[in-house]
Amino acid sequence: MLRPSLFQTTLFVTISIALTIAYRSYTEISSTTKPTFMSTAKTLKTAMTTLSHAKIIPRRSAERGDANHGWLLSKHSFSFADYYDPRFQSFGSIRVLNEDRVAPGTGFPTHPHRDAEIFSYIISGELTHRDSMVKKGVESANKDQFYRMKRGDVQFTTGGTGIAHSEQNEHASDWVHFLQIWATPWKRGLRPIYHTRTFSEEDKRKGFVNIITPLKAGPKATLEEEKAAVPVLEGTIPVHADLIFSAGIIPQGETFKYTIGGDNIATSKKDRKTYVHLPMTKGGKSKIRLAGRTDSSAILEEGDAAFVSNVNAGDVLTVESLGEVEAEVVVLDSS
Repeated sequence: MLRPSLFQTTLFVTISIALTIAYRSYTEISSTTKPTFMSTAKTLKTAMTTLSHAKIIPRRSAERGDANHGWLLSKHSFSFADYYDPRFQSFGSIRVLNEDRVAPGTGFPTHPHRDAEIFSYIISGELTHRDSMVKKGVESANKDQFYRMKRGDVQFTTGGTGIAHSEQNEHASDWVHFLQIWATPWKRGLRPIYHTRTFSEEDKRKGFVNIITPLKAGPKATLEEEKAAVPVLEGTIPVHADLIFSAGIIPQGETFKYTIGGDNIATSKKDRKTYVHLPMTKGGKSKIRLAGRTDSSAILEEGDAAFVSNVNAGDVLTVESLGEVEAEVVVLDSS
C-alpha cells in the first residue's frame, strides 16, 4: 500500500480547511440574509395593505359648509349655493355632495337643471320626485314622472338641454335623509333622462355594490344609444361621465375591499380620483379606517370623507369598520 506523500497530505489539509471556511461563511451569510428576505416580503405585504403610494386627505364633517333653513338641514362637501371655498370646487368629475335632511311636508319646489348629472341616494325616510307634468297630490305609474323614493332607492337625472322637477318629503311625520350628488358630464347638450333603481340592502352587507357606471357607448354615443341607456355594467345606472358610484354596509369589525376603477369598468386607468364618504347614519357610533393605516388622516368619523389620489385602476383600497355599529359607506371613483 502506497503512503501519501508530504505534498499530498498538505494539499488535503489545505482543501479541508478551505471547504470548512467556505461552509461557515455560507452559513453565516444565510443566517443574516434569510431574515432580510422575510423582512422584504413583510414590507411588500404591508405596502399592499396600506396602499402606501396613495395620498389620503380627510374632509372633516365639522369643516363642511353648513346650511340650516329650518325645513332643510344640509352639509356641503363642495362649494354650493351660499357656501364657497376655493379649495373644494370639485374632485375629478364630482361637483356636489350634499348630505340633506328635509322636514315632513316640505321640500324643493319645481326647479330646473341643465348640463349636470344628478342623483339622490336615500338613507332614511322618503322623497317624492314629480316631473313638472305631475302636480302635487297626483300620482303616476311612470317612474320617470313620479316616484316615491325610500331607503335603497337611487334616482338619477341627466339635466342635459334642460329638465324641471320637484323633490318633496310628503310624509306626514318623518324627515328624509339623503345624499344629493352632482357630476360634470363629459359633454353638454345631452338628452334629458331619468333612471330609478332599488339596490339590495343584503348585497351591500356582503361588499361594495356598484350603483352607477359610465354609459357603455361613451361620449360619442348616437341618439339611439342614448335612448337605449346601456351602462358598462349590467344592473347599474348609466352616467355620462367616467364615474363609478358604489355603496356598502360594513358590519362591525369587518373589512371590505374596493378595487379602484371598479374591476376594469373605468375608462381612464391612471390617476383616479376616489372620494370616500361616511354618512351620518348611526348617531356618531360608526367609524372606518382606510387602507389599514394607523394615522389619523385615514380614520373617518360619521360625516367625514377622504380624498384618495395617486391611485390607478386595479389598486385595492380596504375599508375597515371600527365603530360600535356597522358603517354605511359610499365611494365615488372618477377621472
